[in-house]
Amino acid sequence: MQKLSLDAKAREHLERAAASSTGRSAETLYGGHEHALRQTLIALRTGTTLSEHENPGEATVLVLRGRVRLRSGAESWEGMAGDLLLVPPARHSLEALEDAATLLTVVKAG
Repeated sequence: MQKLSLDAKAREHLERAAASSTGRSAETLYGGHEHALRQTLIALRTGTTLSEHENPGEATVLVLRGRVRLRSGAESWEGMAGDLLLVPPARHSLEALEDAATLLTVVKAG
């Protein structure tokens, strides 16, 4: 069994995002190509956006710190620390409204 501190990982990746020219930092904490389930910590500086992309399967975004906006087409949802956003099965983007750390959980389709 392994144990990870999401708080420590969020702090680490927010620091990396702040120092990065892209304004973001990410690490897969569980899963990968050999697993259906993947959990990735994503940290974004204020104003940074993960541009629109496809949803590879069922997905959720747990906001660990800060505030984000999940957008799909004309709809958008805002989340703050403690909120769980359900990612629609369509193209979508994620924007940091303030420095944010999130846990993306995906179960790849097929």
